[in-house]
Amino acid sequence: MGDEAIKIFRDCIPLFQTLSDPYRQDIVLMLAEQERLTVNEIVEQVTLSRPAVSHHLKILRDTGLVTSEKNGTKHYYSLNLDSSIEKLKRLILAIEEDC
Repeated sequence: MGDEAIKIFRDCIPLFQTLSDPYRQDIVLMLAEQERLTVNEIVEQVTLSRPAVSHHLKILRDTGLVTSEKNGTKHYYSLNLDSSIEKLKRLILAIEEDC
């Protein structure tokens, strides 16, 4: 792999690490199916406590995979895949160019 591909790959590592957790994968899939959910709605569908779900949502937010929107007293979470998809496309393109 060339230097550019390695640089792009390293830029994708936080995304790979975030998605390596099965609970975060479940949350991403839930949000893909239901567009936006509150923490409580997610808790109802998984075997995790509310603090654990909040922790996983923070990691997903920090990586840019999830955004939150406050509506009254509730926070709604939704997927934000655009930047992650762009990173992965750049990685695939860089690898294809090197092969």
